[in-house]
Amino acid sequence: MYKFLFLIIMSFVSAQHYRFVYEYRMKPDVNKKDSIITDVMNLDTDGKKSYFYNAVKYERDSTYAATKSYKDLLLSKNYDQNLSYIVEKDYVAKTVKFYDKFKTVNLLIREREIPEWKIEKEFLKINNIDCQKATANFKGRSWEAWFSKDYPVNDGPYKFSGLPGLIVSIKDSENNHIFNLIQIKKINEIFSLLPKSTKEMTFADYKKTMGSFTFTTDDIESLSINKQTGKADIQVKDGYFVRIGLDEMKSGKLDEKILQRLKRTNNYIERN
Repeated sequence: MYKFLFLIIMSFVSAQHYRFVYEYRMKPDVNKKDSIITDVMNLDTDGKKSYFYNAVKYERDSTYAATKSYKDLLLSKNYDQNLSYIVEKDYVAKTVKFYDKFKTVNLLIREREIPEWKIEKEFLKINNIDCQKATANFKGRSWEAWFSKDYPVNDGPYKFSGLPGLIVSIKDSENNHIFNLIQIKKINEIFSLLPKSTKEMTFADYKKTMGSFTFTTDDIESLSINKQTGKADIQVKDGYFVRIGLDEMKSGKLDEKILQRLKRTNNYIERN
């Protein structure tokens, strides 16, 4: 059971803005089941649209947009490169847009598919929230979700939506991808950092694109060396930072070392 302080909100008004914070645990390598990434993702909603995105990346990007300080980027926390995407849901149009970035190119995937849920007659209290179970086969995986009617927001993490309430917890049958709600709070403004120009593709093409990633020194945007710590911070052109030891830089295999850190998952949340 998670030991997080919840701000319980018993009523929602569409004009108000809310942020649902999820802990996301994923296994990035299908061949290494003990490899686990844990990160924090936000779901912002204004009652008309929602945005699901990495919390640390948003804080870092927002700070840099305001200060234009490279030092702020270096001092900020990092996030896993597999979790740089944004999911936008339009409640009225019933559309889903998935955004990510490949080097300098902003990618966009459009779709309308939502899970076909089977609501079960099973109930559970999760962090003092009354929840009901639902199951679905979606994007090549079997999912178990627990949702709450206490929060009349028919939404959840990633592309999951369509239940009569908020998804509090959801995981696939193999425990490769697990989302758990850890905080709810009212906010003044929701997410607003969508890319302005994009290249559209299918999710299958997206996985092929990400899987084809190679690295050369031409992909470096900036480099900062700290001789005291013996580390170098390398910013690649998609904005992600790689921290590498100076001894590794002298090994003659810099490209290979950085590529290892930039390797994308082979255990995508969507199998098909």
